[in-house]
Amino acid sequence: MIVVDIETSGLDFLKNGIWQIGAIDTDDPERIFLDECKIDEEDIVTLEALNLCGITEEYIRSKSKQSQKELLEKFFAWCMKAKVRNFICQNPQFDFSFMKCKADKYGMKMPVHFRCFDTHSIASLKYKEIYGNLPIDAESSNMGLPNVLFFCGMKDNRDKHNALEDAKLTAECFFRIVYCKTFLKEFEQYSLPKYLEEK
Repeated sequence: MIVVDIETSGLDFLKNGIWQIGAIDTDDPERIFLDECKIDEEDIVTLEALNLCGITEEYIRSKSKQSQKELLEKFFAWCMKAKVRNFICQNPQFDFSFMKCKADKYGMKMPVHFRCFDTHSIASLKYKEIYGNLPIDAESSNMGLPNVLFFCGMKDNRDKHNALEDAKLTAECFFRIVYCKTFLKEFEQYSLPKYLEEK
């Protein structure tokens, strides 16, 4: 399966653009993808998105970068080599919808299935199994990636967001919750919590 994360110029897939894609193949953890592009001329940029990644608008509009279409073409070609072509994401409705919107714009076909695995939902259900209730704070779920990491016995050491780093963190959490084991060597220093061990 393909664990993927994207960095965008905002949260609206109709108005904003993708400028970075990071991914890891769960069947071959050495097979990773990380690449960037310039957003399209008409794509809008939000200050929140820039601050989240520590970049500037000039950086994601640089004429020296490949186009958004070229980035997607490279990523889709990379996806075609995966044994199982389902996405695993933290909130896949964001990543998948963004890519689908851009693929439609460029007349491209998505090479992955529309069904995705969502670490937010998986972590929330596991949390309920252990504690008896869903992780709701006020009026909505609070199982964002920082809390999923904490639930999985890990620390959120991110200063700025990076698509590949977030994809790797998501992959590690998925394996800890679903398979009751660690996945990537770079996170071995974080022990698997007892409540996630296989019974």
